[in-house]
Amino acid sequence: MSGPKTSSSYASDVSQSKQSVLGSRASRIKNVATSALSNLVFTRRRLWTWPLIAAVILFLVGWFTHRHVERQVEHTLAQQLQALLNADVAALKIWLDVREADAESLGHDERVLNLVSGLMQVADDATAQQRTAALLSATEQRTLSDLLDDWLETQNIQGYMVVDRTGLVLASDIEGAVGNTELLQKFLPQFEPIFAGETHYLPPMKSILAMPDVDGEIRAGVPVMFINAPVHQDDGEILAALCLRIRPEDEFSKILQVARSGRTGETYAFNRDGLMVTASRFDETLKEIGLLEDSPHVRSLLNIQLRDPGVDMTTGNRPKLRRNEQPLTALAQSATAGESGLNVGGYRDYRGVRVIGAWTWLDEFDIGVGTEFDTSEAFQSLQSLRIAFLGLTALLVLVTAGLFGLTLYASKLERQGREAVVEARRLGQYSLDEKLGAGAMGEVYRAHHQMLHRPTAVKLLNVDRHDEQAIARFEREVQMTCRLTHPNTIAIFDYGRTPEGVFYYAMEYLDGLSLDDLIRRFGPQPAGRVIYLLRQLCGSLAEAHEQKLIHRDVKPANVMLTRCGGMADFVKLLDFGLVKPQDSDREMTQAGSLTGTPLYMSPEAIQHQPLDHRSDLYAVGAVGYYMLTGTNVFRGQSIVELCQQHVRESPESPSQRMGRPVDAGLERALMWCLEKSPDDRPKDADALDQALAQCVDASRWDKYAAKEWWHRFIDQTTDVDATIEQTVAVGPNFSPPTS
Repeated sequence: MSGPKTSSSYASDVSQSKQSVLGSRASRIKNVATSALSNLVFTRRRLWTWPLIAAVILFLVGWFTHRHVERQVEHTLAQQLQALLNADVAALKIWLDVREADAESLGHDERVLNLVSGLMQVADDATAQQRTAALLSATEQRTLSDLLDDWLETQNIQGYMVVDRTGLVLASDIEGAVGNTELLQKFLPQFEPIFAGETHYLPPMKSILAMPDVDGEIRAGVPVMFINAPVHQDDGEILAALCLRIRPEDEFSKILQVARSGRTGETYAFNRDGLMVTASRFDETLKEIGLLEDSPHVRSLLNIQLRDPGVDMTTGNRPKLRRNEQPLTALAQSATAGESGLNVGGYRDYRGVRVIGAWTWLDEFDIGVGTEFDTSEAFQSLQSLRIAFLGLTALLVLVTAGLFGLTLYASKLERQGREAVVEARRLGQYSLDEKLGAGAMGEVYRAHHQMLHRPTAVKLLNVDRHDEQAIARFEREVQMTCRLTHPNTIAIFDYGRTPEGVFYYAMEYLDGLSLDDLIRRFGPQPAGRVIYLLRQLCGSLAEAHEQKLIHRDVKPANVMLTRCGGMADFVKLLDFGLVKPQDSDREMTQAGSLTGTPLYMSPEAIQHQPLDHRSDLYAVGAVGYYMLTGTNVFRGQSIVELCQQHVRESPESPSQRMGRPVDAGLERALMWCLEKSPDDRPKDADALDQALAQCVDASRWDKYAAKEWWHRFIDQTTDVDATIEQTVAVGPNFSPPTS
């Protein structure tokens, strides 16, 4: 699309470009390998995205499956925890109900009633100083002891006390308690329900008196609990409270230990202070981490508060707060507030270990009951699934990375194959002679047909930006331009794609310069020449508009002046890459983008309104204005300002811009084209051509004047080649369509 070049720099480029590798066996092998690999493995553009998409889909399916299974496991665990808790609570209630029934039955025993009545009489008859001795020596004391001993042993009850309303101990298996009035004073409020006729249970507590512990050692502070029943007279009067002492380590704790599951599951009871009133299964661990004294007789019952240390102490971590400053565990906080709850998300227990749990508060017994499992055991099956999922994810990543790498390698080979074709200077029937220039998306070569030896310009797609959008535009440009046969429109000879995937088309080779170069080199042009060139441009556009095609990028750089058939100043309209049917869709356009060059864009194109052929006529007026004045219609400092001027401001007339009169008809025609509303512009290119033909200066430039100008300024100017070289290097615009 350019004339001959004589500059030394361009000669150097030509010399380098003629280093051909045609006939090289290595090149042919590389081409074959590239074609085979790309055809067999990756036959479409960007096919590497498919394995990535597949991997993402598999990952998402796996992740959602994992989450579904995790939720199912959590739901199952929640049901199991609740069922286990309910079973333990039910068993505990049954045991307490049985114990209370036994105590109540014993309290109604007539023999017990008579003996207690006798003891009360002995106490009343004795002075305060003699009371203890009198009660211990009373026949009723020994008789009651003999009566209860066998029953207590049978029922696994460790001892008893008989207490009157004042807190006086009338009888007991522990002699030191008999006759004592101070021992139970602080518990009198808890005895009120008993003297109101109810059988009552007292939660585990530490004994005040010395008594045998589970190991047979006599000491104070031994865990005890009581089942208390009223002793009735026949008339319903309550004489005293019969208190049966039970060792909590035996049945009370064991009931909650029966349903222990796995290695870490446990159920325990606790009071309102969060103090455990049953034994923990982790006594040895509690001693190892320092929560219990390392002594054979020290156990967790009544010695461990349910406090959250904030760290897992079983792994050697030490809490930052002292034990009494630590908050209650989530289970204890909720239960002591009178709530029942369930947590399978995980929280820390009194060891700091992550657990799941269920709990409830029993108002009738004034204790809470909780069931817990370490999360490490509870989710052990799920952990296997997590490991499998992570393994699958890692495998997918590796496979995707491998496919991606293979794709990149194949793409590299394919690109090298296309580059090799260019280096070989052979595209179908065309041999590439020299590179003329490069644009944003491709390159232009001067070439010749091998059979016809006709000079040709070959335009091929840039291999580094070879994607579906570029190919689509490339094909559209060819197809649209091939439909146009007007002599002022550049002619397309051929189009094709090599086996290596190189896209190209061959067009007529133009020896000349663009209007842009003309004005920059030679300045504003006389009105007659402007009219002469614009009328040819109208002829090219008239044919396109008749076929409902809009060029959309008419500008000085896309209008070439050449010599054709002995005629000089012959216009060739280039770059139909932005041509679109007037009613076409916008599938190949980014929403909100600008198509064309802002210096020559119509207001409706800037505002993204529907376009028709009159948008091209606005650009023709702007091109004519540029040729006549040597300046653009608007001269904004930024694209935004320039676009606003096209939309809102009225252009300055050429005569005002130049400060001298110009052909009035030409000025009217240009300003007619530059109207803001398409309805105020020429109805078509033919109407504009007629208006230009009627201008006074239309006859002042003809083919003879043009021939003389070319002879004077082109043929006899040695540095014009630099201008032409620059024209071709800029070349047709290869940027992808944007609207």
